[in-house]
Amino acid sequence: MRLTAPRASLPILIAALIFCLPGTGYGQEEVSITPDIVYGHKDGLALTLDRYDPAGKKNSAAVIFMVSGGWYSKWAPPAQFRGLFDPYLEKGFTVFAVRHGSSPRYGIPDAVADVRRAIRFIRFHSADDGLDANRLGVLGMSAGGHLALVLATTGDDGDPEAEESLLRVSSRVATVAAVVPPTDLRVMVWESEESLPAYRNFPALDLGQDEAATYSPLLHVSKDDATALIISGTKDILVPAKHGKWIAAAFQEQGIHTKLMLLEANHGLQDKQPEAFAAINAWFVEQLVSNPSLTQSR
Repeated sequence: MRLTAPRASLPILIAALIFCLPGTGYGQEEVSITPDIVYGHKDGLALTLDRYDPAGKKNSAAVIFMVSGGWYSKWAPPAQFRGLFDPYLEKGFTVFAVRHGSSPRYGIPDAVADVRRAIRFIRFHSADDGLDANRLGVLGMSAGGHLALVLATTGDDGDPEAEESLLRVSSRVATVAAVVPPTDLRVMVWESEESLPAYRNFPALDLGQDEAATYSPLLHVSKDDATALIISGTKDILVPAKHGKWIAAAFQEQGIHTKLMLLEANHGLQDKQPEAFAAINAWFVEQLVSNPSLTQSR
């Protein structure tokens, strides 16, 4: 079967997931939103993130959302994300929405470098934001899920010799939740025999096999990785569920605490969205709030 994707759907594949989720009624005027915080620059352009502070007491942990679909990353009014973020804010999480250099101008290597920098930035400022730097979790969907898993599998302790102070800070995270994530880019890049016709609509996948391997989280699983919740759709033909199965098995082989959810849904998860997001919320509470092993910041 020939799979194609309309251009109109490419800017943010996860838009339907975000904007169709209703708000919870959690006092929108009480949540503090700090938009467009600059965490770096690229080619003279600012790299920005938004911070959402809960109305009530903070639990000292953060959920960091990758604003990425098809490795496109676009700005939207921060209030539009509230339907997605309210469940975490209600639990006392601080939430960050991170934008990276967007396709088609920037590729996957740029996106990875940007989100790593964002983690370092958030950790660097964690004390000022009332956060425990060891309680950082990442959420991403589709390409955002890929970036979350790259962070989970390639986090480092920073370069103590770096001239810039931010680069001396760790990019490690404690846990991730990755929804319908690509995990092995080698089967997706344009030159691969397994690459689907729809992938030609994603300029970020115009990579050689060496770079595809470099940025495939499946190939970098090790014993010091973050814990992971993986959610895949058994009817997903854009990013088949085998991607989730592959990396869940790799994590488990290395002894990493992992949960794989296989939902009977396609890439957008349809009516399985409430089940998926309830599981994500519970996962972050378990891993970032109730986990007694998180006692010291890395």
